[in-house]
Amino acid sequence: MRNLFLSLFFFTSIFTYAQEEQDSLAINLESYQKMMDSLDHSFTYKTGTIDIGDGLATIEVPEGFKFLDSEQSKKVLTDLWGNPPSETMGMLFPEDMTPLHENFTYCVEIEYAEEGYIDDEDAEDLDYDDLLEEMQEDTNAANEERIKLGYETVELVGWASSPYYDQENKKLHWAKELKFENTEVNTLNYNIRVLGRKGYLNLNAIGDITMLEAFNTDRDNILQSVEFTAGNRYSDFNPDIDKVAAYGIGGLIAGKILAKAGFFALILKFWKFIAVGAVALFSGFRKKIFGGKKES
Repeated sequence: MRNLFLSLFFFTSIFTYAQEEQDSLAINLESYQKMMDSLDHSFTYKTGTIDIGDGLATIEVPEGFKFLDSEQSKKVLTDLWGNPPSETMGMLFPEDMTPLHENFTYCVEIEYAEEGYIDDEDAEDLDYDDLLEEMQEDTNAANEERIKLGYETVELVGWASSPYYDQENKKLHWAKELKFENTEVNTLNYNIRVLGRKGYLNLNAIGDITMLEAFNTDRDNILQSVEFTAGNRYSDFNPDIDKVAAYGIGGLIAGKILAKAGFFALILKFWKFIAVGAVALFSGFRKKIFGGKKES
């Protein structure tokens, strides 16, 4: 009888403890969700024609999108997503998307690089297959340093969309498919460059590779939305006083952007893990205490 009593007492204690832990976790999840909702509602978005870079360029926010200004975008990139501090002109989000959306798809970060006038004479002679092989070799070589710094390795799988240069409008775009170590779904890194008098606008979109079709649908509207202002356009270049970049179109595609884009993608995926982590933790806790279906 005494053993039966002790067994019942032990079982009741364990059940009570589990129930208290479950209730506590539920409260924490509720508080967490309220905090996320509060953060999401703290952002102010804009539409219409917007000046960016103190008169350097304008963006006509495409239909179905909304624009987050420079200061708010810095908070998203650095404070929420954990990227190192950097200058940004703003971010474009699909109108139904937010920085902390549970089912995040993609966004477009807008930056400016004043590295000089890009001579585009090499554009017609580029072999993009050869360029891809060079970029893949550079990516593999960089993995050694990534490992030293504690980051995942990354593989440049190939072009998700081959490079295309619009000679008339001085706009370039291409997309890479990246595979990060220990991730099931590959990453899409879509790049748009708008060439100007003293540098270029960099529009960088990051998301899962499954977003390729959706982004291709939106790409032309995004391409058309950004323009340099008079005096800053490619056609305003003055060879007597303006600096010329040390590379052309090929160098722009294969250049230093990979390291930053790869890191940005890594952080984005890490943020997505955090966003759903509380729910996963709660689910795992229930399975541990009460048992669950065994995965085959």
